[in-house]
Amino acid sequence: MDLFLQVWGGSCYLSNKILFATAESFAEARKRQLKILGWIVYLLGVPAWVVILVAHNDWIAASIEAGGIPAMLLGLYNTIHNHQRVNRRFNKLVSLCTYSALAFGFSISIYHHGGLASVSQILEVGVMFGFLLGSYFLAKGNNNGWLMFMLMNVSMAGLMYIQEKPILMAQQLLSLCFVLFGFIKAHRNHKAALLQK
Repeated sequence: MDLFLQVWGGSCYLSNKILFATAESFAEARKRQLKILGWIVYLLGVPAWVVILVAHNDWIAASIEAGGIPAMLLGLYNTIHNHQRVNRRFNKLVSLCTYSALAFGFSISIYHHGGLASVSQILEVGVMFGFLLGSYFLAKGNNNGWLMFMLMNVSMAGLMYIQEKPILMAQQLLSLCFVLFGFIKAHRNHKAALLQK
C-alpha cells in the first residue's frame, strides 16, 4: 500500500509541476489549458500525500496538504476565469483556511512532539511555508509562488529521505527542476510583458 501511495501522490504532484512549468512556454490559450489541468492533477494527489504524512505523524505537512485544497481550488477558479473574475468571498475563505491550517498543523506538531524538537519538524516548517505560500501566490498570479515551491521541494525531499520514501524523494527533486524552469520562464515572460507596455 505504501508503494501505491508514493506512486499516486508523487506522480500527481510531479505532473502538476511539469504542466505548470511547461505552460509558461506556450501562448495564453494553451497556457491556460495546461494550468487548469495542472490544478486538477494537483488536487487528485492530495489524499495520497495526507495518508502518507499522517502515518508518520507529520502533522504540519499533513495539515498543510489538506489546508492547501482551498488555495488549489482558488487557483483552478482563477485560471478558468483567466484571473478576470475576482470572487472576494472565496479569496477571504482561502486566506482564512491557509492561515488556520498553518496554525493548526504547527500547534498539533508542537503538542505531539513536546516542542519543535526534531529535524523532521524543521523540514515540515519549510514544507508548510513553501506549499501554502507557493499555492497561494500562484493562485493569485504572483510568480514568487515558484520560489516558495522551491523551498517546499527541498524541504519535502529532505523529509522523504529521512523517512525512507525514495520514490517521493526523487519526485520532489525532479519537481524542483521543473519549478526552477517554470520560475525562469515566468520571470522572462513577465519582463517581456513589461517591455511591451
